[in-house]
Amino acid sequence: MTVHEEQAGLILLVEDHRQIAEMVGEFLERSGYSVDYAADGISGLHLAVSNSYDVIVLDLMLPGLDGLEVCRKLRQEAKKSTPVLMLTARDTLDDKLVGLEAGADDYLVKPFEVRELEARLRALIRRDRRQVSTEVLSVGDMTLDTATLRLTRNGQELVVSPIGLKLLAILMRESPRVVSRRDIEREIWGDTLPDSDTLRSHLYNLRRVIDKPFAHPLLHTIHSAGYRLADLESEVATSAHSA
Repeated sequence: MTVHEEQAGLILLVEDHRQIAEMVGEFLERSGYSVDYAADGISGLHLAVSNSYDVIVLDLMLPGLDGLEVCRKLRQEAKKSTPVLMLTARDTLDDKLVGLEAGADDYLVKPFEVRELEARLRALIRRDRRQVSTEVLSVGDMTLDTATLRLTRNGQELVVSPIGLKLLAILMRESPRVVSRRDIEREIWGDTLPDSDTLRSHLYNLRRVIDKPFAHPLLHTIHSAGYRLADLESEVATSAHSA
């Protein structure tokens, strides 16, 4: 398979199971995608860093370097924000959390339908190609520059996944308004909605980075309504001062 761009998108498939790789590769190429292939983590990481892909489909269990380590190195060392769809045989919430924490944007549990895989890829590509306006968003002591994707809180630089940054941008633009779960999911994934654990997992990992190390939280769950990003401590202090 050669590196060439087609309208549907350029995909990197990192999968050591030959039968699965051939099935997925053939289906995607028939659907108009260009597909590069790697059978191990080291080769996959090299291709991912050397080329510009629309999406990387990454198996969790790989020889040489597993999918989690490939994803971590891609995000933390290579600083690549290419969307990653992780394939996993594990269906527990903890396994999904670990994958999303490593920097994956979405996951699909084996065995899967190739049509669902292609629908997830289309959603990730649409989201990634959407133009993002250049602006600097601030809530409390947290700031996000949407041009450089630099996120800081209290002067400290924070590293979150591409989906985490998208989540923050949505909530920061609407702050202090409550945004429903459905609105967030549709904004990020379009009509191809993920399972119920996906958003919750991303929010869990986001809280761990933006709230846990600091004195008070900015991300709040509003029961039966959705989520809001707000500096409630400052709001309370301002109300008390006004009174």
